[in-house]
Amino acid sequence: MSEVVNKEKELVTFDASESATSARPYQHWKLTIDGRIATLALDVNEDGGLRPGYKLKLNSYDLGVDVELHNILQSIRFEHPEVACVVLTSAKEKIFCAGANIYMLGTSSHAWKVNFCKFTNETRNGMEDSSRHDGLRFLAALNGTTAGGGYEMALACDEIVLIDDRSSAVSLPEVPLLGVLPGTGGLTRMVDKRHVRRDLADIFCTNPDGVRGERAKSWGLVDEIAAPAQFAAAIRQRAERLANSSPRSAVAKGIKLQPLVRKVDDDGYHYRHVHVTFDHTARTATLTVRGPQNDQPTSIAEIVALGDQWWPLAMARELDDAILMLRANEPECGLVLLKTQGGPDAVLACGATLMEFSGHWLVRETIGLLRRTFARLDVSSRSMFALIEPGSCFAGLFFELALAADRSYMLAADETESEATENPSAPRIAIDATNFKLFPTVTGETRLSSRFGGQVEKLAELAAASGRLLSSADALDAGLITVAPDDLDWEDELRMAIEERCSLSPDALTGMEASLRFPGAESLETKVFGRLSAWQNWVFIRPNSTGENGALKLFGTGKKSRFDWERI
Repeated sequence: MSEVVNKEKELVTFDASESATSARPYQHWKLTIDGRIATLALDVNEDGGLRPGYKLKLNSYDLGVDVELHNILQSIRFEHPEVACVVLTSAKEKIFCAGANIYMLGTSSHAWKVNFCKFTNETRNGMEDSSRHDGLRFLAALNGTTAGGGYEMALACDEIVLIDDRSSAVSLPEVPLLGVLPGTGGLTRMVDKRHVRRDLADIFCTNPDGVRGERAKSWGLVDEIAAPAQFAAAIRQRAERLANSSPRSAVAKGIKLQPLVRKVDDDGYHYRHVHVTFDHTARTATLTVRGPQNDQPTSIAEIVALGDQWWPLAMARELDDAILMLRANEPECGLVLLKTQGGPDAVLACGATLMEFSGHWLVRETIGLLRRTFARLDVSSRSMFALIEPGSCFAGLFFELALAADRSYMLAADETESEATENPSAPRIAIDATNFKLFPTVTGETRLSSRFGGQVEKLAELAAASGRLLSSADALDAGLITVAPDDLDWEDELRMAIEERCSLSPDALTGMEASLRFPGAESLETKVFGRLSAWQNWVFIRPNSTGENGALKLFGTGKKSRFDWERI
């Protein structure tokens, strides 16, 4: 997102551990919990921007505000599992949210703008993911004017209620005011999720003043309107109904998320279970994830006793943070080499535990975090190669890393079937039930299913091999890996593949990878990310938006934009 050097104080950091109940309160959000309902009020500190040069007026937000939202939602998921409905509202009068801060966008680099939109999208998608899979409902209580990204935040909720005070409106003014698109899924959610007629959506998106009251309801832009005197009661009633519709337990007791322990040095980022090392000259990063080092719990009581130190949860938090750190702080890293370390049996055992206790809230939320973390890899603008070597444990849930990679290379061992047990150092891979069920991509399909085009016979064949440790020959024959060089060719083949990949155009690779990673039918999420990667990415660098006389550059100056009228 910005030019940084590898020093802690200059890094953009993401840490989903700062609890709202800690001694370090959030500066932009206020969280209150009343039984099964949590109220999350936006109260942006104008002077609390992530970077200098702009004020966050009118509850507008930057990346820092959205990182806090991500962190608080993570806190609710794990520390307050009894919560069944989150009400998003504003602590300020007459204004819910003015959207992304325009001056922040106007002064940011192209990469910062795009990655900002991507992270914001993922946070919104995470809300919908929690509602869909985990029963955590969201209600947008729009107690004032709601524009741009503010309305996009509301669109990510299950229901929207707008105050009917004759002045408050919802709007997506990016096209008429800024010459850009609603970059966090506004257009897609409006027509695909809320089914707003496209002719009405056309009027709405070209009117900077937005739509108020009864018209907003009749067009489908909101679910309900309420007069100021009845607004609080209407919100409470709808929140209680949403909470009562949730399968979440009202008596679940949460765990404490302790701060992540992350060491940053000249070599990379280092956690307990995840390590990222850089080769800046080659423009590569090696991301290594370690399997369980100790015996893992086999009962819910043991899992709860471990809390946030339970390996799948601790590893997922670190991996999620590492992916975000790479995105934000290493813009010139073109290729991520995915590696694993440990014993495949231990990872498979953890997968069996996830499957057995998937109905328990802590296991369910851990699965959700893993699902969303793997999805971050899918939409990252980095090439990814999985390297399956001696000492690897690409098994079960770890095999999702290989399935997410653009290619996988597995060292071919020179052995016969009878010799396999005598060569324990030879790499093995394995799939298990988690790969068939627990971690669907944003398309709704598992990575295994999308890899093989949903072929029922092929998936049945793979299911028969579930839990077996497969040699490189078996893995190649099953189509689970890409290439299996022998030890004579391994280093040269990898070197040439890495050098070739890093020599290609980053722009072309980003477009190619995004197109290839999501075969099959589109979903709301793939449309959102596809349009962000292609349309918004392109619009952000066009002179009509960010040129010397572009709308985004001139906003608030009193000068009128001068457009190049050629349609391209």
